[in-house]
Amino acid sequence: MIRARTALFALAVFAAPASAQTNVSVGITNVVADVGHFVAHKRGYFAAEGLDVNFVPFDAAARMIAPMASGELDVGGGGIAAGLFNAVARGVGLKIVADKSTSAPGLGTGALMVRRELVDNGRYKSVKDMKGWKLAIPASGTGTSTSLENLFNAAGFALRDMDVVYLSFPQMVTALENKAVDAAFLTEPGVTAAETRGVARRVASDDEMFPDHQIAVTLNSEKFLKTNRAAAVRFMRAFLRGTRDYTDAVKDGKLVGPGAEEIIAILTQYSLIKDAAVYRNIRVNYCDPDGKLNIESLEKDLAYFRSRNLIEGKVAVSDAIDISIAVEAVRGIGPYARKN
Repeated sequence: MIRARTALFALAVFAAPASAQTNVSVGITNVVADVGHFVAHKRGYFAAEGLDVNFVPFDAAARMIAPMASGELDVGGGGIAAGLFNAVARGVGLKIVADKSTSAPGLGTGALMVRRELVDNGRYKSVKDMKGWKLAIPASGTGTSTSLENLFNAAGFALRDMDVVYLSFPQMVTALENKAVDAAFLTEPGVTAAETRGVARRVASDDEMFPDHQIAVTLNSEKFLKTNRAAAVRFMRAFLRGTRDYTDAVKDGKLVGPGAEEIIAILTQYSLIKDAAVYRNIRVNYCDPDGKLNIESLEKDLAYFRSRNLIEGKVAVSDAIDISIAVEAVRGIGPYARKN
């Protein structure tokens, strides 16, 4: 676990008194989408808000739900999935409070990959050729399914017409190499790795399949929101400042803009990937620098999950979200304006 520095960030306008230090536990999966947290920690934004942040690593975002329900975890995040809406339907104490990753145009980190051999020998000419192929996806009832459904529907068939298998992202690359699957939905850095090794070719990115798809979100436990709302707003201010620094460093879908090397250094320090060259080559995600959620996207995902009988109770998107924290945070720091 990594604990935030206790020294105040000297230039912060909204710094809290040292005596008001508040402990905040934050669930992370140590991936690029956690970058807003990493930058806010490294650059002292959390400390400047009087927050002593404790990063708690998880091997899967879904594992954060139980400790958030109990109040052991204050902040978390993860992909949009049927399980998240089912947790809300069961009354689990958490709220979606801000963006974490969105497939903005040109910033899609996931992609449908087809085995290179099938492209080279002409079996794949377009998505229409894929009906009935063996396809690897990470799990059922996730936003990945919605993106693929959009793509396949446009080609005249559905996801249920595919021979679907569930694999982890590293397993997908191996399966493509071994010809165990015909195609897979990979995310970075797997997409770039598969292309570089000549294993598979990208045929559609998630920003093309479902533009502005709300891929992942930031979560707060209801206990945190109810017992220390002021700290939740301060946390959001720091998180958004970190996200804005990252956004300024992104250019043409990659970390090649002004200040990118500093952001890459932070990612190599905090995340699971320690090779800076990886971050220079992969496409990176978008996170709204004002924390705004794509409500329409959330509605579409929920409707899709419901149509597949994956939702176990009555729940609406409005039951799952609380946008007031981000709104109040932006009121304090002002709306985002790109520096370059």
